[in-house]
Amino acid sequence: MTYLSPLAYLLGLEGAALLRGIREGTADREFVEDRIGEIRAFLADPALAAAAGVEALPGAITTAEVYRGWAPSYDEPGNGMIEIEEPVVRRILDGLPVGAALDAACGTGRHAAYLAERGHHVIGVDASPEMLDRARRRLPGADLRHGELDRLPLPDAAVDTVVCGLALAHVPDLASALAEFARVLRPGGHLVISDAHLVWSYLRPTLPRDAGRPAVLTEHHRPLSAYLAAALPLGFQVRHCEEPGRPMTLPPAPDTLPAHMSWELLHWCPGAATAAHGDAPVVVVWHFQLGTANAAAPRAGPG
Repeated sequence: MTYLSPLAYLLGLEGAALLRGIREGTADREFVEDRIGEIRAFLADPALAAAAGVEALPGAITTAEVYRGWAPSYDEPGNGMIEIEEPVVRRILDGLPVGAALDAACGTGRHAAYLAERGHHVIGVDASPEMLDRARRRLPGADLRHGELDRLPLPDAAVDTVVCGLALAHVPDLASALAEFARVLRPGGHLVISDAHLVWSYLRPTLPRDAGRPAVLTEHHRPLSAYLAAALPLGFQVRHCEEPGRPMTLPPAPDTLPAHMSWELLHWCPGAATAAHGDAPVVVVWHFQLGTANAAAPRAGPG
């Protein structure tokens, strides 16, 4: 059980701001005293004292349930992670040769659409029927298939490029997914991955969701070394790695205090929120290329 307290979240932001300021040499006396003053005010605030928080059960809501709810609004402006990730991914894709491409965990088809515009023959795979429905509206007649990342419905050596955007945090076994990418790629093929950054997961933790009771979606945020440990034995070579971020943008101010952890709480300590987040990396983007002698990659066939 995870106890999600508004007060604890605010105190955590203040602490992160202080630690980052001390580490980076930006925490002058005024900054430190402001943080301590806000902490004292939070501890004395009766509204925060009355906001008891919620006990949320980790893993009590599935990725499928979350994406079912996300599907109608996923492409709307304001998805900050996509706004940071997409330009980096597209810049990498712009430098790749046109061929057969797989958008793995294609979601609503945003990367698939871009690949198609550049002349690729595109296959999209996703585990969410609701997200695939959105992709079919965006790309009528496209080859879109239902499937899991660790059991891709493609034969061996079927594509020249694989893109997987902001999905691997939902996969418990990273190595299995990358082994499937290696299986469906032709020798010399390219793999472009984006994923939520480990640092960002601490600064912006997963919030409670309604699954009949408060629940926390299980996510697998990994250090950079985990991607290398999974990719290199399969014959992948690193071509590029980037960790983009951007300054904090506060969401709209709420009318009342949220009853549980929420991004709306950032307005209670904008100075600390801005300092804690700063330009911390939000996503990590990898560009790998599969070696031409790919003996290490398994050839198990499509699932």
